[in-house]
Amino acid sequence: MPDIGCWTLVIWSSVQHPVSSIQRPILLAIQGGNAYDCGSGFSTVTSLVPTYNVHQIALSLVPGVGGVLIRQLISYGGSAEAILAMPPARLMKIPGIGEVTARAIRQPNLLPDAEKAVRLLEKTGTSVLFYTDANYPTRLKTLYDAPALLYKLGNADLNATRTLALVGTRQATDYGRRITEEIVQTMQPYGVSIISGLAYGIDIAAHRASLAAGLPTVGVMASGIDIIYPSAHARTAHDMQELGALLTEHLPGVKPDPRFFPARNRIIAGLSDAVVIVEAAAKGGALITAEYANNYNREVFAVPGQVTQQFSAGCNKLLRENKAQIYTSPADLIETLNWDVDPAKQVAAKSSASAPLPLDFTTQETQVVSLLRQNPAIHVDELSWQSQIPMGQLASLLLSLEFRGYVRTLPGKRYEVVYV
Repeated sequence: MPDIGCWTLVIWSSVQHPVSSIQRPILLAIQGGNAYDCGSGFSTVTSLVPTYNVHQIALSLVPGVGGVLIRQLISYGGSAEAILAMPPARLMKIPGIGEVTARAIRQPNLLPDAEKAVRLLEKTGTSVLFYTDANYPTRLKTLYDAPALLYKLGNADLNATRTLALVGTRQATDYGRRITEEIVQTMQPYGVSIISGLAYGIDIAAHRASLAAGLPTVGVMASGIDIIYPSAHARTAHDMQELGALLTEHLPGVKPDPRFFPARNRIIAGLSDAVVIVEAAAKGGALITAEYANNYNREVFAVPGQVTQQFSAGCNKLLRENKAQIYTSPADLIETLNWDVDPAKQVAAKSSASAPLPLDFTTQETQVVSLLRQNPAIHVDELSWQSQIPMGQLASLLLSLEFRGYVRTLPGKRYEVVYV
């Protein structure tokens, strides 16, 4: 351990840590964002102690200020700390900020309340992901209504190469559970991360099948990270954290509320490359997830069912209205999402990465083709985010490149380089 600078000593509780399962007291010395275990040769244990930006959390506590407005504020002020210190008169010059919101931002209790929240986060070992952070899910960054803050408990990579959401009714039939398990088992060779909502029925079947298959699975919650709902799924939620994670936009202590579930569904849809509605009634949360997925340009699949079956009515409705593709086998997913790409083709594409680009390429064309070289079969939404080119402009640019033979469209709104 270095012997210079200022140190903070922290005694970590002997209560079992939810991620690492450590059950002994630990004396930590903290300096410069690193934590050193003083009881085991000063080994670095940074993963044990998440870091928190109290100003970002405080900004999220302002009544009436959600993800969209937080982005607006940060774009003008530069940081949450600067926004919280800004005089009301200056805040009111920011589009969307009126007198009531400006006064709410200057409430003196925001920082103390945020500090209390941090203490709760520390107790659970929860990580905080702000939308400007490098490890914030890239699939969400391009979405206008994505949460500004996410709270994560577990080890899952939220930027996994392949993600799939499986959702459906809480009153799943044997048929629905069997289809769910079949899909998850078939995804095992492809290393797919399975996303769902930790609810009864199809959701919990998807999570448990993922655990059995050794696949990471992410449970998106409509409550604080410390309140598992339903409580009957607490053991599964704990087991998910080793390879997967629990994820929410709510602070610890927040109880589930009917208003939160539709908003939770937008996160499920946004995190996923595709959404499969396994079973659903004519109305319900699964159809809300499908609606979000379509709005986000995600692939949507529905498992057809008997016309007399109540919990197939929603799936059949999606298919009838052309809001979902029919699911008949896992091959439908794999082919549409281009997850069956020949590895030899991927190697050939990588071998062309050093070839010079045509001299007549514009700056943006060079940027896009370079990104396609680095990210074979990239989704158009992610390409827009990485290039920071607006979707309409990017669509025209890709069409031009495809017409000239430099790129081609793949199933699932993805693109790849042809030969440059």
